[in-house]
Amino acid sequence: MDAPMIRRIDIADAAPQGVREVASVCCYCGTGCGVRVQARDGAVLRVRGDEQHPANHGRLCSKGLALADTVRRDGARVLSAQWRETRAHPRRAIALDQALDIAAARLADAIAQHGPDAVGFYLSGQLLTEDYAVFNKLARALAGTNNIDTNSRLCMSSAVSGYKRTLGADAPPACYEDLDLADTVLIAGSNMAYAHPVLFRRLEAARARRPGIKVIVADPRRTDTAAFADLHLQLAPGTDVVLFHAMLNVMEQEGLLDHGYIQRHTEGFEPLMARARRYTPQAAQEICGVPAEDIVQAARWFGAAGAALSLYTMGLNQSTSGTDKNAALIHLHLATGQIGK
Repeated sequence: MDAPMIRRIDIADAAPQGVREVASVCCYCGTGCGVRVQARDGAVLRVRGDEQHPANHGRLCSKGLALADTVRRDGARVLSAQWRETRAHPRRAIALDQALDIAAARLADAIAQHGPDAVGFYLSGQLLTEDYAVFNKLARALAGTNNIDTNSRLCMSSAVSGYKRTLGADAPPACYEDLDLADTVLIAGSNMAYAHPVLFRRLEAARARRPGIKVIVADPRRTDTAAFADLHLQLAPGTDVVLFHAMLNVMEQEGLLDHGYIQRHTEGFEPLMARARRYTPQAAQEICGVPAEDIVQAARWFGAAGAALSLYTMGLNQSTSGTDKNAALIHLHLATGQIGK
């Protein structure tokens, strides 16, 4: 499957006379691309990329370019609360106050009859922090239930736990400029070419300027991103921790670890290595299905890089062992001092 279309917006696409243009951010993925929304008389006319925004520099993928189509007043959008008394009845528009009263009454009736755990809340990953806080107060303090979850937890709780266990805080020490400057880029569990095409094009441009950049992709599937890589580690699903431990083992054997950094800034290195030494490239090959020589090559490129960058998404996070996968990958950075370079 081809990656989503992406194009650069020229200055000539600026708003015509009489059209108001405001800055905003695309709501689709986590890249945070800047957009310029053109509107007239309260209606959105079009959306273009923001040339001044540091995330995308004017570029948008096909989803961002289609943002205006999702808010047109052509009958496709739901512009009011909708209600049907039974499933056999058609929906009809009602006032928002009435809709809120109906929802509150239904929740209250369920709690009164069956207890607070008879209700639950599932929230969108697009909400703001303040929205989450209010919904949690509604669920826990008012309704009296812990049955509240969000798409954000499914996506990112493993990453949050992994960062806190290894770096002490949920604060990834990287930025988009690292894509332009890294010598080795390790992409794990992410089809970046399809899911985050604006950033992928930035990586493509970086390698075009600096052909020596090495790109490693760890993914069970041969995706568009894997096809772009210099080395595809096509591991068996769920064996990421073993792969990263084996890479760490190789780095130790070949003198690629930064022992000064380890001594000054880390703790728990020896217990970690006692575990990692069990996973030689040959042992990992049996578990992961990745050729031992490819594991060695990946470890050399990562360990010898002047600056190594890791990119990972749901392939690591959405897993019963997601926190361990995150931590094992971050260990590669801590052991080689590849933090903040």
